[in-house]
Amino acid sequence: LGIPRISPITIGVFIRNSNDKIELSASVRVRDRNLTSLTQTICDAILLDLNAVLILKGDPPPAGPKDSKLVPSEVVKQFNEQGFGKKIDLFLSLPSNPNFEKIHKKIEAQPKGFVTQVISSQDQITKIVDKLKPQGFKIIPCILLPSEKNLQSAKRLNFDWSNYSNDVVGFIKEAHKISGNVLISSPNDFKRALEVLKKLT
Repeated sequence: LGIPRISPITIGVFIRNSNDKIELSASVRVRDRNLTSLTQTICDAILLDLNAVLILKGDPPPAGPKDSKLVPSEVVKQFNEQGFGKKIDLFLSLPSNPNFEKIHKKIEAQPKGFVTQVISSQDQITKIVDKLKPQGFKIIPCILLPSEKNLQSAKRLNFDWSNYSNDVVGFIKEAHKISGNVLISSPNDFKRALEVLKKLT
């Protein structure tokens, strides 16, 4: 986390070149970027035919600028005012147990929708969907795949996946049924991710 890697936009190009039908999204952090750099990234994403961008704060990088002071909701609001939201879907992140009275700035930014932090129960998804989907927002719950290789990530997040670890596929299917979308996260275990995806298709 916080370690520079290949640009998600670049990865998106490789995927798009091999499949022109799949919907592609990329995440972009604002913590170590200025507005000019972010604007260029959004323009690149549009030109390269990506479908969506998740704007989030991001973890502190090990080197370089630690905090640009930019706020994701304010960035999305400005991009919408500039018309970018008509050309590409802009998403914001959302806690798995949000206090809806404290996220009004995110809502006022009018993103296309919200990608949740890792969720551990169907009740969390239902609560968010019931509150925000009627307002026109798309909800994408994030599910962390249980595995030995992903255990370190779970511990770092103080996350408990015991509620669904015995039936991951069933949990994902139910999450999709509730929200219409799912983001599967498996940061350290790509083999496990492929196994689950094959069972879902």
